[in-house]
Amino acid sequence: MKPRLFRLAATTVAVTAVAIGLAAAPAQAAPGATPDAGPAATPTASPVATITDALARRLATDAGRTALFAAATGRDVTLSRLAASPALDGTLREANRAVRVAKGLPTDGADVLRLRLAHPDMRAALAKGVAPLVASVPSDDDTASVTAYDASGRTVFLDAARLPQRPVFVVDVDVSAALEMGLRVFRSTLDSHGITAATPSRATVQSGYWATQVRSVRLSNDHEPWVKGAAEIFGIAGGFGLDSKVKVDTVTMPYLDHDGTTYYPNQLIVHFSAYKYNLADYVMMEDDGDTNYQSLARAIATALLTIVDGGAYIPLVTAIIDAIPASWWSDDPDYVDSWYTMTTSSGGRFTGAAANGWMDLAPYWVAPL
Repeated sequence: MKPRLFRLAATTVAVTAVAIGLAAAPAQAAPGATPDAGPAATPTASPVATITDALARRLATDAGRTALFAAATGRDVTLSRLAASPALDGTLREANRAVRVAKGLPTDGADVLRLRLAHPDMRAALAKGVAPLVASVPSDDDTASVTAYDASGRTVFLDAARLPQRPVFVVDVDVSAALEMGLRVFRSTLDSHGITAATPSRATVQSGYWATQVRSVRLSNDHEPWVKGAAEIFGIAGGFGLDSKVKVDTVTMPYLDHDGTTYYPNQLIVHFSAYKYNLADYVMMEDDGDTNYQSLARAIATALLTIVDGGAYIPLVTAIIDAIPASWWSDDPDYVDSWYTMTTSSGGRFTGAAANGWMDLAPYWVAPL
């Protein structure tokens, strides 16, 4: 899913990886070319990718790996819920804690690291006794290769564009669980900076109001590597409240898993019940593993607090995007697309400003109870 944004200093988490016993010895190159081999690549890793890569190597060589693989063959599993050795249990606890820190989530929140089979078609090879590899999701969607590890800890480079014949288990973040926690952090951080939600008045609710409904939506196909799992998309709706202050609401879009697929959610994404103007903006974001929700909220709050209602609507999309420091951008940021100045009468197909997707919109009257 396109694209990813926030990058903390990789060296910070590299130190964390050493502290929790995940850092391994220098990788050995796989001897010879195999049908699964791809070109080696060493892009700058995100903090989360640094942790999951070290954990992938650890799991590939762990004495209890057979039981781990058996549990994850039929479904995605949360790693901390698997029976493992005391040493591995401790490693998993520290890895989960480090990932939560890197994502700006509560350190005592739910565990978010999981193990999954990269593709259902790999079950046949597992049933025949083919020894699997273990990989993690790379930082860069445009990478040419995926780094995996075999039972001896040896590095195997896989072609990112071609599904390997050998089965591969993937260590990554359960972005669905992370998004639920992350949006709570996002909301509370905005609130602490004075950027509140657009809460409708009792009178508005009792009289009814207009909203914007998404009849269908599609994001462009960017040919992500096979190692990627389903994305988690959320939206940021913004406008000016009745008090003339900027208001921001978050919208989850859990059905929007894959690019190149049209979805028909009939979802309400903008509620005009508490906006001063008949206008609002919508920014679509993605968490595919490494979004830092605290950093995102702080950057947005800092930018939006500088915007003053001068009696005419000011689009908020540009301020949100410009709020992101240049040093945080990589080849694939968490920003997906944006839609400027939606109104209560917006209807038809609207292509996003980044041309990465479109939404079929329709006015929707929310009748009073």
